[in-house]
Amino acid sequence: MPSTDLPIDPRLTETQSHDSERQSDDRRELPSRSLSRFDPEEEASLVSQSNAQKSQANQLFSTAQYSQAIGEYDKALSSCPNYLDYEVAVLKSNIAACYLKLEDWKSAVDSATAAIESLERLLPKKAAEKVGDADQNGGDDGVVEIEGDGEEAEKELASLKLSDQRKDDILRIQAKALIRRAKAKTELGGWGNLQGAEEDYKVLSDLPNLPVADKRVVQKALASLPALINSAKEKEMGDMMGKLKEVSFAFPPPFLAPIVLGNGILKPFGLSTDNFKMTKDESSGGYSMQFQQNN
Repeated sequence: MPSTDLPIDPRLTETQSHDSERQSDDRRELPSRSLSRFDPEEEASLVSQSNAQKSQANQLFSTAQYSQAIGEYDKALSSCPNYLDYEVAVLKSNIAACYLKLEDWKSAVDSATAAIESLERLLPKKAAEKVGDADQNGGDDGVVEIEGDGEEAEKELASLKLSDQRKDDILRIQAKALIRRAKAKTELGGWGNLQGAEEDYKVLSDLPNLPVADKRVVQKALASLPALINSAKEKEMGDMMGKLKEVSFAFPPPFLAPIVLGNGILKPFGLSTDNFKMTKDESSGGYSMQFQQNN
């Protein structure tokens, strides 16, 4: 089934009003992902209904009605069986595109992440590791033995071709979701988000068959992000130091409070209160603090 995912458009339009509430993601929940399935006829009917709603959402997106498009994509998710990870991922990625247009960066990150997680279930890490091990051991790259003959062999070959096409589709949607998440994390800013964006762009740089336009976006981002990350890190370190001073002077030694509060602030940066020496000024009764680097 061909997908109707939205094209990547990193440019942003004017912020749209986003007053409508998200519909709950009440996709057809089943008792077990691995065992419970709709029968083929019912599944086909649900997928057809979901595709119709997705087409309506795509039309709304094309006319810049992004909030309304999100509502229609949610309806499509409600109709889609939740074990169809590829179809779910396409819808979630499209929702992320809507949130980018609305400049709702946090929701864009959440939707893109949901899409990526769905696709990861279709490309198990263990399977990828097995392929890598085979390559390292000198195994034939991509060589698969066809056991049948005649009509049976033709069916096996057709199945392999379909699987290859499916893998290409999965990688294509994965690339879009990664770019959308990286874009949203960059806009959110902050040390952690910028590092996350850089990680996504690094994954994208290793993906095969990435379109030329997307490669340019990735290369540009990887060139600019290190400086942004360092700037955000310095700012957050400065803010942390300010908070530490406030805590330390509010509760000077030998009280336990500054140790507990100070270490809680310092731990994410690989530091502790052991890095700071408090010296009492006997004339004023106040304290001064000196930083001591770890050896």
